[in-house]
Amino acid sequence: MRRRRRRGFGQGSIRKRGLSWSIAWRENGRRRFASAPDEGTAKRMLAKILSDAALGTVGLKPDLKGAPTLGELAGPWLKRREKTHRAWRDDACRWRVHLEPFFGRCRPGEVDAGMIRRFVELKLVEGNRGRGNPPKAPKAAKPQKGLAPASVGMCIRLLSTFFADVVEQGHVTVNPVATLPRATRKLYRSDHDPRDTPFLERLEDVRRIYLALPEPTATMFAVGSMAGLRTSEVIGLSWDDVDLANRRIHVRQQAHRGRLGPLKDNESRTVPLQAALAPILAEHKLRTGGTGLLFQPACPERGGRPELGSPAMFVRPNTLHRHLRGALKACGLPPLSWYHATRHTFASQWVMGGHNIAKLQAILGHSSIVTTQRYAHLGRNLFDASELNAMAVDLSRPAGTVLPIAESRPNLTPPTASETSEALAFQG
Repeated sequence: MRRRRRRGFGQGSIRKRGLSWSIAWRENGRRRFASAPDEGTAKRMLAKILSDAALGTVGLKPDLKGAPTLGELAGPWLKRREKTHRAWRDDACRWRVHLEPFFGRCRPGEVDAGMIRRFVELKLVEGNRGRGNPPKAPKAAKPQKGLAPASVGMCIRLLSTFFADVVEQGHVTVNPVATLPRATRKLYRSDHDPRDTPFLERLEDVRRIYLALPEPTATMFAVGSMAGLRTSEVIGLSWDDVDLANRRIHVRQQAHRGRLGPLKDNESRTVPLQAALAPILAEHKLRTGGTGLLFQPACPERGGRPELGSPAMFVRPNTLHRHLRGALKACGLPPLSWYHATRHTFASQWVMGGHNIAKLQAILGHSSIVTTQRYAHLGRNLFDASELNAMAVDLSRPAGTVLPIAESRPNLTPPTASETSEALAFQG
């Protein structure tokens, strides 16, 4: 007799007992049973039970009236997030301005996909107005403007992260953001087209801007545009992280809010030192001494905390932007941000040169290759020769009869000597 194959743990089981079939499964750590008249019905019942268990719809419903509100749960969660996330201030602001007015008085079990869709639609139309903020009298001259889809998407992702913590605490069994249908997710999809992002398309323009900038901004621009570093990473770069002999830069820290800290993704990376950048850094090392930070503020007394007698430690980003605006104007180039003129220019030129996009992901420090693939439209070999000749059909017209101009225009005055030599081709 063939031995019956056992089902995996957590998948339940069915067994024939007398004239009926018994169904067994686990729910909240306890073993439960049911019965069915035949094997087919038992299998369908077990599949439905396991499906409901995965969606959290089996068993006793939690007491919604006794559960804390999301506003009460968000306070401790944001306090813990302050110690673990660099962008906790931005998260607290999004919760206070956008999420709390709409969801703050709700209990965890009351939030579903329909409520989240209403929040998305409200933010796309009315911006900062939530359920807790009654609408003010509209102004005819200044209509209410909604949030950008990308901004709404950041709020939804923060709400999903918050509900992941709520699920761990046992207040709900399913994250409602995970149940959103595709139609709702399309509403807050970013409408930014990476093909419209500007950058320095000619390497000659990179040279012109570098020569038009004062020091140390010129060297900082060279590092950003030839190594692809973020602005905060350029400011926080140390000589201990620059290996001139082996042509490598070890990026492991950044200057954020007046102090050195970990990188945005908290993972260090190695960046190749371009041949054009190596002599610039070697000269800068001789000029500055080659110890400490690569770039020191020219006027430490400007900035910092004068009330405590603490001078400025880092170059201010506003100084870089101001110098770049003057250099672009002097070179007759359109205005660009520091990010577009440096990091985005490096990534675009890398792809246009036909280099490996996976290595570009490691150099830029992107956590996902999808982010790096935004530059793929600049690839030199986007279509090969066979794809460009996929429709090999001859659409040229057959040649017609060539007649002199005089014969084609009998009512005109006699042509001149120059017109006699011309002819008009009639296509058949």
